[in-house]
Amino acid sequence: MNTRAEGFVFIIWAQSVVATLGSLFYSEGMGFIPCELCWIQRILMYPLVIIYGYAIYKKDIRFAFPGLIMSGIGILVSAYHYLVQQLPSLQEAGQGCGIIPCNMKYVEFLGFITIPFQALIAFLVIFSIHSVLIIKQRRESK
Repeated sequence: MNTRAEGFVFIIWAQSVVATLGSLFYSEGMGFIPCELCWIQRILMYPLVIIYGYAIYKKDIRFAFPGLIMSGIGILVSAYHYLVQQLPSLQEAGQGCGIIPCNMKYVEFLGFITIPFQALIAFLVIFSIHSVLIIKQRRESK
């Protein structure tokens, strides 16, 4: 992995750290109780800190391939969770999510930025940069 690629992997790792610390701040600092979909997003995000940290340590993006898969799944879960919160037709689905309804909005910045939206952006950043790194590696190896 060249220096530029290492920098991008570091950005991915930093994004996963920020997302992890943000979710912990919301639950532990602000006292927001995560719903079931939030827990799934956490399960997908928290290991990314270790996965990409290890890839940086080994200086090889191939060690981070599980992170690509997990971030891709995270995109789907976060997008669904965001739609449950935003679309009236899906809000009933969020009521039966568990003790804490998944359609509940603890925060809403600028009228649309909720916690699932923030997770979606984090997963998109991670997935996009990782995908670009894979494409560049394949082009360079030809």
